[in-house]
Amino acid sequence: MRIGHGLDVHAFSDDVARPLWLGLIQISDAKGLAGHSDADVVTHALCDALLGGANRGDIGQHFPDSDESTRNVSSRKLLEHCVRVVHDAGFVVESADITIVAQTPKLALYLPAMSDELSSVVGTIVSLKATTTEGLGALGRSEGIGASAVALLKEKS
Repeated sequence: MRIGHGLDVHAFSDDVARPLWLGLIQISDAKGLAGHSDADVVTHALCDALLGGANRGDIGQHFPDSDESTRNVSSRKLLEHCVRVVHDAGFVVESADITIVAQTPKLALYLPAMSDELSSVVGTIVSLKATTTEGLGALGRSEGIGASAVALLKEKS
């Protein structure tokens, strides 16, 4: 058994037309995040947890922001790649858990859909929850969104 941990934070984008993607779903009527890809902090944290558990680096090593071919790429493609890397390393994902840290937007209604989407790619249940920082720090001032993820991997039998 292996445990991996991932953490990602992105600031909100100045581009008012940029959509907000979290956990592979688009959050309607919300300001998007700045980033090289679609800036889905939830999925990026999960990718790092998976790669870390398999001892295969991090998302930036697999998808550097200097690679223009991945500009605005869907995080679904990044996650699919990371799941393949985990499998190629001889592991399967046993479980994953993610905490989203955001003052805004309110995310409770979106969590089940995020779980469904992420779980369908990973192949096991991915649980999600959201919290605020009670107004403290950059995330509490609604300057961006962060996510922390853990993943439990087990060796293939």
